[in-house]
Amino acid sequence: MCDDMDMYCDCGPSMPTIGQEAPDFEAITTHGPMKLSDFKDKKWVVLFSHPADFTPVCTTEFIALSQANPEFEALNAQLVGLSIDSIHSHLAWVRNVKEKMGVKIPFPVIADLDMKVASLFGMVHPGQSTTAAVRAVFYIDPQMIIRGILYYPLSNGRYIPELVRLLKAFQTSDEHGVATPANWQPGDKVVVPAPKTVEQAEIRETEGYECKDWYLCFKQI
Repeated sequence: MCDDMDMYCDCGPSMPTIGQEAPDFEAITTHGPMKLSDFKDKKWVVLFSHPADFTPVCTTEFIALSQANPEFEALNAQLVGLSIDSIHSHLAWVRNVKEKMGVKIPFPVIADLDMKVASLFGMVHPGQSTTAAVRAVFYIDPQMIIRGILYYPLSNGRYIPELVRLLKAFQTSDEHGVATPANWQPGDKVVVPAPKTVEQAEIRETEGYECKDWYLCFKQI
């Protein structure tokens, strides 16, 4: 329990972590009202925040994400953007990007002026800003479990191919019961889970995998 005498106790809402259920929310977006749970048992959600509309780096990210949207759709994933801006600002910016850059933004963008969703997901980092979200990315699977979290500062845009690659890695691990090694790309060999018993360790190198040692084995899928 928190009390006024405990200076080390954080009495605020805890930030979501990998492996826990994503907090549900209802919000207004550029595509109309949306609840996160609308996607439950249907799609992955890649929820990402940006600092502000009509800013240079965010505009380059939205263009790149729009161009990558077909890849996310092919992976049964829904992109959802968010910033602490009004719906009118979002709509004006989306129209501006289409008019000036020739790119249509195909995914919904949450209007979060009251910072409700940003606070739920710990997207506001006071060391960066108290009024703008950092560049956060939350991977939420169809069971509404948070599978991965990435944070980037206000000053640096995200590398969109990595966002796609990581989603493919999660789905590969789920489908095949494997892990992915450093620098893994789709089509590369994957890591076989390490043995959990002495008996499993003793037979590991006889199972037909490409083993460097009993605990590090690869296979092609």
